Amino acid sequence: MSKTIAVIGTFDTKGEEFAYLIERIKEAGCDVLSIDTGIIGKAFFKADIGRDEVAKAGGSTIEELVAKNDRGHAVTVMMKGAGEVALSLFKQGKIDGVISMGGSAGTTIGTYAMRKLPVGVPKVMISTLASGDVAKYVGPKDIFMLNSIVDISGINKISKTIFSLAAGAVTGAAKSAIVGEVDDGGKKVIAASMFGVTTPCVTKAKEYLEAQGYEVLVFHATGSGGRCLESLVDGGMVDGVLDITTTEWCDQLVGGVLAAGPDRLDAAAKKGVPQVVSCGALDMVNFGEMESVPAKFKDRNLYVHNASVTLMRTTKEECAELGRIIAEKLNQCVGPCTLMLPLGGVSAIDKPGAPFYGPEEDAALFDAIRKTLKNPNVKLVEMENNVNDDEFALTAAKTLDAYIKGV
Repeated sequence: MSKTIAVIGTFDTKGEEFAYLIERIKEAGCDVLSIDTGIIGKAFFKADIGRDEVAKAGGSTIEELVAKNDRGHAVTVMMKGAGEVALSLFKQGKIDGVISMGGSAGTTIGTYAMRKLPVGVPKVMISTLASGDVAKYVGPKDIFMLNSIVDISGINKISKTIFSLAAGAVTGAAKSAIVGEVDDGGKKVIAASMFGVTTPCVTKAKEYLEAQGYEVLVFHATGSGGRCLESLVDGGMVDGVLDITTTEWCDQLVGGVLAAGPDRLDAAAKKGVPQVVSCGALDMVNFGEMESVPAKFKDRNLYVHNASVTLMRTTKEECAELGRIIAEKLNQCVGPCTLMLPLGGVSAIDKPGAPFYGPEEDAALFDAIRKTLKNPNVKLVEMENNVNDDEFALTAAKTLDAYIKGV
């Protein structure tokens, strides 16, 4: 059965280019379902899903967008509409992949729609912005960003080459994609968060859980890792969460470089996914090389983790606020959860003789958690261990195993 590729774009301003791309996709053996996100100009060709339908899905009409004459507002409406249309088509089994192209507006619209689709669905974005920082476009999803080299303006030697590459990428991916078809032997999936300074804990817990028959996905708590973890949980692809390493909240609060955003810790709590949470690496804020640390922090307790990473010890005040945040996030839990406090230290360098050993800072963290946590769905467990002690790791793993098995 032939695969169908959704082609999303402004068929008025870039109609010729999209027409060429569609030809290449069809020549590669896939069907096309075209979605027009143009607004004012006449479309170069008639789309399968017109701009009126996209605007309606975005909460407006083309007539309203034209009358308002606000390009930013129009892009936002069509972006949201394209996302709703693409997700609906995928749920109905009508598309197997998506491709788009454009400059800033086209990239914004196309990648928003792509981020609405599950991991594993082929997503290719030809963009004039692809050689720069594309984090806000890719987000926690598996989007292929292809540099257009030249502006997307006409069919020429370079654009033909790029468009053909893109067509081959999305059609090849669609033909080989295994979304929902992976034979994992029925294994349940656990998402775990890890950092270098919590690796012994997560490794020991992972070994135990894999021995019980689980598939454990480990996410590096570097901002993007936390966002990906949240995305997979929210998408229903995870059966349990071992959130040992909640350090991204340090960067979110203080201004480090590895923040995962304000929604970190929301997905499992709101969806009722069983989880075990801890305070791993809440003793540190992350920066780049020492020279990159903001001047206001130069007198703080700084530790050179390596040539590219400088860590800063969190203060008592910051730890107290982190404790409040963690507890408030878990107060949302509608499913089973255990919050584990490692009273012997929250990281490999938070123990006697180590650079970030801070009994007072840790006490402020734990006290704030105790005072703020009010949810009866959340069990608070305190252990004298450091987070990386085997006993702590195995307790966390066994607790999550019991939750998932319902025992």
